Amino acid sequence: MNVVIMGCGRVGSRLATIMDAEGHRLTVVDVNPAAFSRLSSSYGGETVVGDATDEDVQREAGVVDADVFVAVTQGDNRNIMASQVAKHLFQVDKVVCRIYDPIRQEVFRDLGLRTFSPTTVLTQMIHDTIEG
Repeated sequence: MNVVIMGCGRVGSRLATIMDAEGHRLTVVDVNPAAFSRLSSSYGGETVVGDATDEDVQREAGVVDADVFVAVTQGDNRNIMASQVAKHLFQVDKVVCRIYDPIRQEVFRDLGLRTFSPTTVLTQMIHDTIEG
């Protein structure tokens, strides 16, 4: 698969490292060039410095040919905006977007974005542990 990941924090860098090791083609985009130091020394994919809410940056990152776009920055608004550009402008089939606010998660899921909320996931895991 050809995967573009927006955000090279803990989640983005870890996901890129795992998927790269599995043989996928990857491009990681981040506004901070220092963030790429989080990538594994064996990472063989591409990196692009820029704001992936910008369609020109997405074009440079190869989103036009991507099978998957993943938005995992710290900002819900940036993740949503970039995901909508990837899905609606570049017609990326699978767009995954991290949303911290569980209320927003439902709204954007209704717009056709595949969203997940760490708040919701962690709450459910803790609940399951308590009840299990």
